[in-house]
Order: sequence, then structure tokens, then C-alpha cells
Amino acid sequence: MSLMKIFDTAGSGMSAESLRLNTVASNLANADSVSNSPNTAYKAKELMFAPVLQQQSGATAQDANANVGVRMAGVTESQQPVESHYEPGNPMADANGFVYGSNVNPIDELVNMISASRSYQNNVEVMNTTKQLMIKTINLGS
Repeated sequence: MSLMKIFDTAGSGMSAESLRLNTVASNLANADSVSNSPNTAYKAKELMFAPVLQQQSGATAQDANANVGVRMAGVTESQQPVESHYEPGNPMADANGFVYGSNVNPIDELVNMISASRSYQNNVEVMNTTKQLMIKTINLGS
């Protein structure tokens, strides 16, 4: 793998982790939201990623000329049940006096945020190390 392709791979990872961080932020922002129906209550968003293998002309999957990365394959909603609370005085309560909260688990989201942040940082380190290697290689010729 050439050093320039490392930038593509790490950049792809950084983009994926950035999307993951934005999704976590959205989930955390809606963690305390309520609704008058379990169908309209906020459901935590979960991203699905897929590997990307872009082959260049004549390259095989095992060839060093293939570019590897990651892409977002889709967004799903968590299938965890939403919580219901009996609050007849709440303006969002249904006819039976229940309000329905989101199914966001803040602890899971914080763990996901830390994981995404660390993965992003690791990709930044890969890019910085590659840049340093390129600079040292150029300096060998001087």
C-alpha cells in the first residue's frame, strides 16, 4: 500500500467516526424527550457501516493497488422498547394519562461517544505518522 492510500483509508475512517459522533450527539439531545404515543416517541439512531474495496483497473482484491475504506451503509432505529410514565398532568399525556419517553440509553451513548472519539484520534495519529514518514523519506534524498 502506498503512503498516499493510507491518507484515503484514514480519512474514510475519520469521516465515519465523525458521523458516529454526530449521531450520538443527536441521541443524547433527545434522551429526555417525551411523546403522547409510543409510535412517535424518539428512537435512538444507530449507524451501520460497511467496508469499501475500490479496485483500480486490473487490481485483484489481494493486490496492493486496491483502496480500502469504510462507508455508511444506513441508519436504523433502536428496537428497544420506549418507556411509559403515568403523568396525567403532563400536556403531552395521552387519553390514559401516559407519556412515552425515548429509548435512548445515555450510558451506552457515552460509551459509544468515547469509542468514536478514540477511533477518530487513532486515525489522526495514522495520518500524522504517515506524513512524518513521507517527510523523512524526502529528507533522505537531500
